[in-house]
Amino acid sequence: MTVFAWPVRVYYEDTDHGGVVYNANYLKFMERSRTEWLRSKGLEQDELIERHRLIFAVRSAALEFIRGARFNDYLQVTAEPVEASRLKLVFVQRVFRGEPGDGELLCEGRVQVVSLNADSLQPWRMPRPIFEEIIA
Repeated sequence: MTVFAWPVRVYYEDTDHGGVVYNANYLKFMERSRTEWLRSKGLEQDELIERHRLIFAVRSAALEFIRGARFNDYLQVTAEPVEASRLKLVFVQRVFRGEPGDGELLCEGRVQVVSLNADSLQPWRMPRPIFEEIIA
């Protein structure tokens, strides 16, 4: 499994009164990166629900804020799966100002996502073909 990066531009609506990105918005940026990571693997969340009754939900998230992003900053948000089973995925996610590797690390987190049945919202194993696509 490799590191995926998704670009994000900071808009005025993302900032607080001090002009710095509001802390909860880093979770939104990370969510977008994970969604685009899935999309890059040919998996659309609405199709997973309709065809397989499968949804993903965040079970836990731990973030460390290192530096603040500001209005109009160009960010790269990574999604790196570090643990995978048919019931859960664990990601290390980082937000950089600029490009990953060359950019300034602003926030780092570990996010656990679980696989649920869309109807019961109970833990549910991903179908094997979907899991195999995810870990490819």
